[in-house]
Amino acid sequence: MSNSKPSDGKYATEARRLIKAFGHSIDGFKAIAKHPAFQIELIVASIAIPLGFFAGHNGVERALLIGSILLVLIVESLNTGIERAIDRISQEWHPLSKLAKDVGSCAVLLSIINAAMVWFFIVMT
Repeated sequence: MSNSKPSDGKYATEARRLIKAFGHSIDGFKAIAKHPAFQIELIVASIAIPLGFFAGHNGVERALLIGSILLVLIVESLNTGIERAIDRISQEWHPLSKLAKDVGSCAVLLSIINAAMVWFFIVMT
């Protein structure tokens, strides 16, 4: 086993890579923030996430309440990416394109149902 440390150049390269990746993530957020469904979900999240800190009685409940809301935003982001990729391939109607978009939409719906159930079971019981 070697006791040699990686060179400072490697750390600088990794730091630049991480900064660049973070920039891409910000670009993605800026793009998704223009999507009407995401805007509505973001408004709900801006209310629900702070509320989740108070509605949960312990750390696990708070994590479930807040995590379920974040999951909706994550799934909506992925769904929008799928939709944009399909639109990039072709604007013509195709049954596989419709299926891909419908499945993505279904994933969003399921994440919303999940969030509603988590909030119901924690807040109402």
